[in-house]
Amino acid sequence: MTLQTIKASVLKFVKDENGLTIVEYAVAGGLITVAVAAMFLKLGGEVNTHITSLCKAANSNVAC
Repeated sequence: MTLQTIKASVLKFVKDENGLTIVEYAVAGGLITVAVAAMFLKLGGEVNTHITSLCKAANSNVAC
């Protein structure tokens, strides 16, 4: 390979935005995954609190 061919290959690689697009989608997907997991954890805690309070109200003598 000549120096000119290497230079052209490097410039082509730098100008190619397809790889950057894939990275952007991966980052966005990761952020969405973290947000969904956080909401499930929050929702799960709230549901557990409500179920426990309902159980205690229905059966005041029984451990829930």
